[in-house]
Amino acid sequence: MTSIFAQAMGADFDRLHPMLQRRFGVGLESGYACVGTGVMTSVRRGPWWTLPFLRLGKMRNILIADVGRNVPFVIKNYPYRDPYGRETITFTREYRIRKKPSRFDATMILHDGALVDYLGTHQHLAVDLALQVTAEGSLVLTSHGHRFHEGPVGFRFPLLFSGEATLRESYDDAAEVFRVSLEVRNRVFGFLFGYDGEFRCEFPPATDAPPELKPVRHERRT
Repeated sequence: MTSIFAQAMGADFDRLHPMLQRRFGVGLESGYACVGTGVMTSVRRGPWWTLPFLRLGKMRNILIADVGRNVPFVIKNYPYRDPYGRETITFTREYRIRKKPSRFDATMILHDGALVDYLGTHQHLAVDLALQVTAEGSLVLTSHGHRFHEGPVGFRFPLLFSGEATLRESYDDAAEVFRVSLEVRNRVFGFLFGYDGEFRCEFPPATDAPPELKPVRHERRT
């Protein structure tokens, strides 16, 4: 058994840069976490009318309404087994734009051979992830198929109200840093939110996630 990223990507995982293989090799079997510390050189958002959408997302650590440059941030990827027995990886990002930090929370599982990303503190939103490796060994991750789950309610988001994300991660051998770029766009309204940054990683031993990184509740439905 390998990491959930390796299982989802198959042979393509071996085409990733070795440092990205280590970063996305986090899992219960590998027995380590990945903690990255760095700066977001740019955190930006779309026009003024995107603010209500972003502020609504901020309430559950799904999106960030603030903007800034050279913003300190930390990303924490820890493996753990959720209450339904699924291996789960945290993707918790904390930003220091204001005195009170902002967080963007996500947890990933493997379902039917593909990655599902639960967004926010309560796993209300679930999205499917597509993974692609570039010729240079970088990883391009795109989201699609947004679903909302709350109690007995569950429905698929119409494209009009969905923000599709494209995340690119690479490793710069010369600078010895990971580089990351994210854009969230709506097919009708255009650019909503994005950032560019760089970070270095430590890989501490771990087979469980600290409680503060886990969601408030776990959703069985994918």
